[in-house]
This record gives sequence, structure tokens and C-alpha cells, in this order.
Amino acid sequence: MDHFDTNDQESHFEPHASPSAARKESPYEDSPYEMPDQSQDYFYTPQPDRKPPKQKKERAPMSPILRRVTAAVLTVALVICGCTITAFSVNRSWEQRSAQTVQALTDRINELEAHISSLETAPAQQLTSGGGTLNLSQLYAQNVTCVVSIQATAEMNSFFGTSESSVAGSGFIVSEDGYVITNAHVVADTHDVSIVLSDGTTYPAEVKGYDTTTDVAVLKADASGLPTATLGSSSEVAVGDMVAAIGNSLGTLGFTQTVGFVSGINREVTSSNTVLNMIQTDAAINAGNSGGPLFNMQGEVIGITTAKYSGTTGSGASIEGIGFAIPIDDVLPIVNDLMEHGYVTGAYLGVTVSNIDDETASMYDIQGAYVVSVVKGGSADRAGIQPKDTIVKLDSTDIRNVTDLTRALRNYHGGDTATVTLIRGLKEMTVEVTLDEKPDPQQPQTDMPAPDADMPSEGSLEEWYNWFYGKKGE
Repeated sequence: MDHFDTNDQESHFEPHASPSAARKESPYEDSPYEMPDQSQDYFYTPQPDRKPPKQKKERAPMSPILRRVTAAVLTVALVICGCTITAFSVNRSWEQRSAQTVQALTDRINELEAHISSLETAPAQQLTSGGGTLNLSQLYAQNVTCVVSIQATAEMNSFFGTSESSVAGSGFIVSEDGYVITNAHVVADTHDVSIVLSDGTTYPAEVKGYDTTTDVAVLKADASGLPTATLGSSSEVAVGDMVAAIGNSLGTLGFTQTVGFVSGINREVTSSNTVLNMIQTDAAINAGNSGGPLFNMQGEVIGITTAKYSGTTGSGASIEGIGFAIPIDDVLPIVNDLMEHGYVTGAYLGVTVSNIDDETASMYDIQGAYVVSVVKGGSADRAGIQPKDTIVKLDSTDIRNVTDLTRALRNYHGGDTATVTLIRGLKEMTVEVTLDEKPDPQQPQTDMPAPDADMPSEGSLEEWYNWFYGKKGE
């Protein structure tokens, strides 16, 4: 059948026509999607021939020696690089720290220079107000005017007769009307005493009184309006404190200042056959400094320069820088007595005592003041104290040595009663003592007989003892 009609529409069929020619019109011809051209073949596209990949050439293995050399070179290179980096960093850090240190030191120096300038322009009175610390030049300028050089004449007896010698020492003024403190060993048994001020002014001086037990003396010059020293307290002195001494070194170098530190306190030192409690210092103390002041850095007198160790030890070692000063607190009551009465008016036990040597103290376990002799008729004699007794306690105060006994007696006056504990023959006992008034050491003693023709030329120790203590015929 060649032709048929349906719904008034013609349809034609042509054999061997392409499929697209017979397809009806798509109802989606307005679709936004595009269809590929069906006339072209997208199923296979011939590709050009590819070259086979190149084969990697295998390298010959490295020899062990070459490996080691290479590793060593690399290691050295790494170390050098590390050291270089580290050195650079350290150098950079060091430069920064050095710059900071230099800057800090520069700032500190500028501050110190400004402070020194302010001190040089400030009055001395402002510097010392409120207990301020002085520098050494200010201390000297403020106190040299109250220090004196002492000149005196002493008589010396020898096989060839009596001769005179010059005595030199130091001292310091404690009152505007001319009272001067010095050492007893400087002026005892001297005459023609004079004091010399720092400006060269010289005044004759009278020995008002002295006490050999404490090695303190007081002079009186006929003057007025003199500069005076400021007295401090030795109770506040500590090891390590800076101190300065001003005195007549060697008797010719007047008003010399030496500087040092407190090396020790409560040192027991024998001076003029008396054991004294001392402040030890390494400030230079020489002959002629005796009696001079030892100052703290507030310009206050804390001690009286008295003695020094010199020479060599038993092993041959040289002794350097060991000087001593009497604490000012120990002598102020004595100074007041000497100024008022001319002698010390404290209590008097009437004994001569010494320290117990270490060997005896260790052997018998005893510490105290060993009684060498007893003054006839004195308070100790009346109480029954005897030579060879050892005083170990005065009332409730323990006595370990001569210094303890001397200090304890300062708390008593003539007429006071005290309980003395002593050791006699290794037995402890107590006695009641009524203390005497301390006699004037410059007055002649009447309890010691003068030598006469009855002096025994020979005999026993008891006979000599009886004559010496006035017990002839007893």
C-alpha cells in the first residue's frame, strides 16, 4: 500500500530514508537543552600513538669511603653553620648586654657625681642632723678641733740616777671650760703637762685625776669656749662598723686620722698590768695615739684608743692591724668621778686579783677572780677573804674574771653590803662584805709600813711576809 490518510494529515514513507527524516517534530523543540549533532560520530576518536616512557638509568652504587667522606663534609658544614649562627647570636647578645651595662654604669656615675656635689655644697650641720652618716673628710673636719695632743715630762730612775724624758699622747675635749679625757698611763707620774689644739694653741693642763684600774685620766686646762667632742654609746658597736681614730701618731705626726673597721668586741687585753675590756680595730694605732678618740661614722666618740699588738708571734708571724680602744660606756661614770672628786669614789673591796690560767681552770673546772693579796684592815680582810681564794659570784652576778668583778663593783657604793661567793680549797663558801669607799690613789697609803732597819736580811717566807705587812712582833 502506497498511501493512507489519517485525520486529514498526510504521511509519506520513503524507503531507505534516514531515521531522522521519518522522526516527528519534537514537542520539546523549544527546550533550553541542546542535543548533539547526531550526524557526527562521538563514539570513537582515534588518538595519536604515545611514546613509551623513558627508562631511568640506574646509578652506580656509592662506595663506602665516598659515603663517609660525604657524610663528614656535610657534618662539618652543618657544625660550621651552627657555630657561625651561635657566635653571631652570642655576639649580638653580648653587644646588647655590654651596651646596657655601660649605660647603667654611666647613669650610676652621674648619680654619684651629683650626690657628691650636693654633699660638698651642703653645710655640715645639715649632714649630721638626725644621726646622719658622715664621709671621712667631713668627720675629720668636724672633729679635729676637739682632739688635742698631750705633751708632758716624766722622771725615770735608773742605775745612773734620775733622768727626765718627754711623754706624748692624745686626748679629746669634753667640756668648753677645758676638761680633757686621756689614758692614765699617758700622764701618771708626770709634770709640766700641756695640751695642744689643732690650730697650734697650747694650754698648760693639770692632772685632775686618774684611775689605773681602767686606764683613764682627766686633765683640766684653764680655757673657755673650747670645741667639744660628741660622746656616743659603745653598746651599739658591732663587728664590721667603720671607725676612725684621730691622734698624735708617734708623738710627732699630730692630728693624724686613720681609718678601719671594728674587728672584735669584748676583748680582754692587759694594759699597764690591768685586764681591760676592749674594742678591737684594724685602724692604725701607734705610740702617741694613746688617749685619743675612736669615732663612729656619725662623728661620735665610742672608745678611747689605748693599745696595740706589735712585733711577731712565737712562730715568727708578723702582727699587723690589731689595735684596741676602751669602750666609752665603761669609763663615763669614772670620768664623772674624776672631774668632780679627782678620784673614783666607787666601792672598794680591798683585794688584788688576777685571772685564773686556762690550765688551772680546766683542771679544777673553776672560773673566777683569783685573790692574790688582801689589804690589811680592808673590807675583804674584815669579811675573812684570804689570798688564794677565788671569787666566783658577787650577790647574783657571776664572776668569771677580773673584768667581771670590776664591772660588778661599779654598781655599788661605799657602805653597801654584798654577799661574796668564793672557792677555798675546792670548797664553795659565802661571806658578807661591807664595802669601803674607794681611796684616792694619789694620797699616800698608811697601811703599808716604810722599810726600816728591822728588815730581815734572811729568814723564812713567813718572816718576810710578817715584816712586809706590818706584823712584826705578832
